Amino acid sequence: MRHFLPYFFLLFLLAAFLRIDFFFIIAYFFFAIYLLSRLWMNRIERGLRVSRRFNSRAFFGDKVNVEINVINDSWLPAPWIELRESLPIELATPSSFQQVVSLGGRGRRQLNYTLHCHHRGYYSLGPLQAHTGDLLGLADKDLKRSAEYIVVYPRMVSMQQLGLPTRSPLAILKTPTPLFEDSSRVIGVREYQRGDSPRKIHWTASASAGQLLVKNYQPAIARETLIALDLDYASYPMRHRYSAIEMAITTAASIANHAIVHQHLPTGIASEARDAASKSVTRFFLPPRSERSHLAHILESLARVQAVEGVTPFAELLRRESVHLSWGTTLLVITARVDDTLLKTLAYLQRSGFAVACSRLSPIFNDPVSRWR
Repeated sequence: MRHFLPYFFLLFLLAAFLRIDFFFIIAYFFFAIYLLSRLWMNRIERGLRVSRRFNSRAFFGDKVNVEINVINDSWLPAPWIELRESLPIELATPSSFQQVVSLGGRGRRQLNYTLHCHHRGYYSLGPLQAHTGDLLGLADKDLKRSAEYIVVYPRMVSMQQLGLPTRSPLAILKTPTPLFEDSSRVIGVREYQRGDSPRKIHWTASASAGQLLVKNYQPAIARETLIALDLDYASYPMRHRYSAIEMAITTAASIANHAIVHQHLPTGIASEARDAASKSVTRFFLPPRSERSHLAHILESLARVQAVEGVTPFAELLRRESVHLSWGTTLLVITARVDDTLLKTLAYLQRSGFAVACSRLSPIFNDPVSRWR
């Protein structure tokens, strides 16, 4: 009965032509009901509010509870409200949420559904649509709340599960060029010199020798790590492409988590891929840092990346990003294809003063196993 007015005018013309008072009464009666329904719905529309609340960041395997709050600030009751929201099929089955509720004057209702985060990614929730009307269907209103997004971080596993060593290449590297001294490694003592920090004084040796002696530390390079992730479709075998790419992202996330959380080492990431947020090919580069908040940025970037074809050749990407790194930075290369061009690039970077480690994913991707070279 959305097109009620044409029928009303037809009934009114019929009553005027036949000059029957009863038809006029019916026409006026239905027009009054229609007018009352429209005014009722307009009043409810101004007072009806629909909101969505949830955690927009989730780890792999989490269950995210989404709350939908429906509030009627009007004194008039809402006979029925139909709520409908589209959900990502990767996180929910079925891929939509539908519910019909009724609210009294100044009433509110809370509805819930759960998202199962078994796939990393950047997903859209909504838009949330609310449709309401009167009991006779003479007037109805549509409300829409814009879509919101949830980021599911990639899966993270231990170094043992990945088949990677926990000490190399994430250990302190010795160097003859003393960029800084490793205070945890004492290699001897020497005489105190003016300007030496009192913290370096070796009090036991000084007491035995009868003169001030200071600790001599082993020189080490700055332990910055950049994870270079290859997300070119051509680098992964077609038969296992999806699992291989997900395994590469899992490896990158696990190494970043281990380096920042357990070893407190500055770690960054570099890759070129399709950004699920902007829907375009994007250069992802986060310089090495050691804060936990920086790890969250790395995981969010890894949640959004999608492999793409025709990006910058991986060897060229490594050369381009290396100019932004400090001397002695460790480059962790994650790929499924190691060819002569990549090997020559890695050798060049090693000669340029970078520590290079390459993780070539195993041809069988059922288990999280990588090989370091």
